[in-house]
Amino acid sequence: MITLKCPKCGAESKLSFVEKDYEGPRRCWKCHELFTIKIENNELKSCEPLSQEEYERQQEIEALKAKFRKE
Repeated sequence: MITLKCPKCGAESKLSFVEKDYEGPRRCWKCHELFTIKIENNELKSCEPLSQEEYERQQEIEALKAKFRKE
């Protein structure tokens, strides 16, 4: 289990992942700010601000990747 602290409001949240590594978006449960987090070996490596536009663009890219994986 990993504890993340929101860089904007300081709210803590606990996360658990199936894999040891993860890179992707995360939204603070309290202030709703978006961030891109990178976790390697169950350790937080980076947490960068993410705009709503960039988040939506990332979601579109992931949807396209999923579509091509199915075909």
